[in-house]
Amino acid sequence: MAFNLKKVLKALLLSSSQPLAVKDIQAAFTRYHEGAAPAATPGAPEEASPAPDGAEVFAEPPDDAELYTDVPSLVTLTQIREAMDAIGAELRAADDGLLLIEASAGYRVVTAPRFARWVRVLRQESPPLKLSQSSLETLAVVAYRQPVTRTEIETIRGVSAEAGLNRLLERELIHIAGRAELPGRPLQYGTTDRFLEFVGVKSLDELPASDVLTSRQIDEWLRTAANPDAPGDREMGLSEEAAPDAAPAAPAPQP
Repeated sequence: MAFNLKKVLKALLLSSSQPLAVKDIQAAFTRYHEGAAPAATPGAPEEASPAPDGAEVFAEPPDDAELYTDVPSLVTLTQIREAMDAIGAELRAADDGLLLIEASAGYRVVTAPRFARWVRVLRQESPPLKLSQSSLETLAVVAYRQPVTRTEIETIRGVSAEAGLNRLLERELIHIAGRAELPGRPLQYGTTDRFLEFVGVKSLDELPASDVLTSRQIDEWLRTAANPDAPGDREMGLSEEAAPDAAPAAPAPQP
């Protein structure tokens, strides 16, 4: 029976409390080959470590052919992705409340959103608070502009961003990314891995393209705000006819 990568990966997913990254899976296969126990010598007695008093001893089951025979020393990224895609399809088809997601830190088996209320009851958690429109706008500016200062956010949105930033920091959707090389060394903000999970993407590169929040247009807004052009006659509501005439030219000298 051929080695069944999909079953092994499913067991690793269910046994891990942390996201399972591709490099962690590949490292597990490397450790398997480096630390595999040698075959027992025929006729040699098996040694067993003494169990604590009252503890029940379970013997390890014999090797399963599809799990421990012909184990590859290297599992490629393509093989892992194909197996994970198959596991995800099986979980969706079973409709048992489990889903496989791929986040920035790796793969995870999670409960489906429709079971969220039961999970909150078990954990005695309050319903999640929704972000206000103001907080969402601030979060969008941080996501597309980062690292960004509070002054830049306020210049773009035209209102104070302090409350929104504090709320996003509390939710761990953004973090302090450093200080800008500007007078006063203002704080700069960037998004977190929790933000990626919040919007359902693996990296910032997967964010949808924006015709409004591109770096070029934001830079133009900031330049305009810092160096506003003097208003002309049209901006002041004056028509060209109502605009004052230019000073008359000096008369030509008489002969």
